[in-house]
Amino acid sequence: MRILNDTITTKERWAKMPLVEQMANIGSEISRASHWRIKNNVEYSNNVVNRALELITFTIDSISVKLHLKKLTRVREAINDYFYGSNKFSSSDVLWQKYFDHFNYAARLIQTKI
Repeated sequence: MRILNDTITTKERWAKMPLVEQMANIGSEISRASHWRIKNNVEYSNNVVNRALELITFTIDSISVKLHLKKLTRVREAINDYFYGSNKFSSSDVLWQKYFDHFNYAARLIQTKI
């Protein structure tokens, strides 16, 4: 995913992506955040988590199917809890990877059909 300097342009482009592609990109950011956390680079990890949370907010703002709202807000809550909270949901890097892998697979299927 290309990160643009202009947030408005980014948000508009983000809204045009299919949900599975949005989630795959969010998963990529979470994977990067986990990588930097393992390397003990808290600053980089926090920057990437903040970007992932921003992308989740863009996704919430752009969804047309309100049934996804609950799931997206729960994902945002769980990511916040995992990286910044007490991890009350018992998340792990492996669990996040497994969760987002499904979106990566689906996004690739969509891209190959285009």
